[in-house]
Amino acid sequence: MNQQFWAASRATIDEAAEMISRFGDDAGFEAAARADGYRDAGNVVRFCHWRQIERVIVVLASDEVDGTLH
Repeated sequence: MNQQFWAASRATIDEAAEMISRFGDDAGFEAAARADGYRDAGNVVRFCHWRQIERVIVVLASDEVDGTLH
């Protein structure tokens, strides 16, 4: 998979985990829908926030091991 991501804060990871807990397999779709809504409203900051959460959800939901193992 080689999915790399950057999270602005621990809160971003916590929010992604909460979305997975709340929406299960649909968490990524929910985050994408929220991002789209903010994009349509012209709020670039919130759009970027939800796109980042969407990417973190993909990484957290993956069963694959990525990167170097020590």
